Amino acid sequence: MRAFVFPGQGSQFIGMGKDLAESYPEARATFQEVDDALQQNLFKLMTEGSEADLNLTENTQPALMAVSMAVVNVLTRAAGLRIEKCVNFVAGHSLGEYSALTSVEALDLAQTAKLLKLRGQAMQRAVPVGVGAMAAILGMDLPDVEQLVKDASHKDGSKDIVEAANDNSSGQVVISGHAGAVAYAMELAATRGAKKSVQLPVSAPFHCTLMAPAAQQMGYALADTNIRPPIVPVVANVTARAVVEPHEIRRLLVDQITGMVRWRESVTFMKEQGVTEMIELGAGKVLSGLIKRIEKDVAVESIGTPEQIDALVKRLS
Repeated sequence: MRAFVFPGQGSQFIGMGKDLAESYPEARATFQEVDDALQQNLFKLMTEGSEADLNLTENTQPALMAVSMAVVNVLTRAAGLRIEKCVNFVAGHSLGEYSALTSVEALDLAQTAKLLKLRGQAMQRAVPVGVGAMAAILGMDLPDVEQLVKDASHKDGSKDIVEAANDNSSGQVVISGHAGAVAYAMELAATRGAKKSVQLPVSAPFHCTLMAPAAQQMGYALADTNIRPPIVPVVANVTARAVVEPHEIRRLLVDQITGMVRWRESVTFMKEQGVTEMIELGAGKVLSGLIKRIEKDVAVESIGTPEQIDALVKRLS
């Protein structure tokens, strides 16, 4: 059994997608459709722009989805692969869940681009720059980090909170919340056996309750969005379980804004269902690295270049 997985924020780089567009008309068409939907030359920003502009979350989110979907569209339209014949599950990390849903026809590409642009804008607006922060706690597992953030919240009677945001793998949990509470949690982590704590270069504290205004805005947008039953089950971030019902997908996408990304549990769930191979489609190799740490006997492959696509098509055809 096999799964396709889709990367989230942090996998972006200037130049991503350029070789795909040069090699495949299907990729060029994908990037053009996203540009048209957003009324923005996002592809030019991705390939020739500044890192600062690409790293703005309202650009990062649709850009990463566009690269993932360019790979999917080359596989399905150019090579004729049928996703429902190739894989048993799809999953994505945070914004990658939107890529996953689009790959299995639950969402349309233009629709997804607009949703992710809005999602990025709403998440940025929810908390003023500098008020929130995120940090990776390395060398501690989720139960210990959950105790850590509980102890670090409301220090000295303050209203500042910090929460577990991403359970990425064994020994790598990301925390999110008010900047002061995140800093205090990092100090506590050093006294509780963490190997290292690293503050992340992000502009907002994602996947915590501070994102409630963004969740409300996405709730309104998703209520007006036509979501179809996916042709392959999608493993949802917030439950680490497969979902196929459109109304449930809609609810979980809203919950995902403030909820923890249960990536470690999602990978383990797919393995427990019989998945022996996970293939990352899109920019970078972040998820492949995490999967190797979570389930060492699951075969992992990253597909993001023409050479990698051609090799995968030969193997799956």
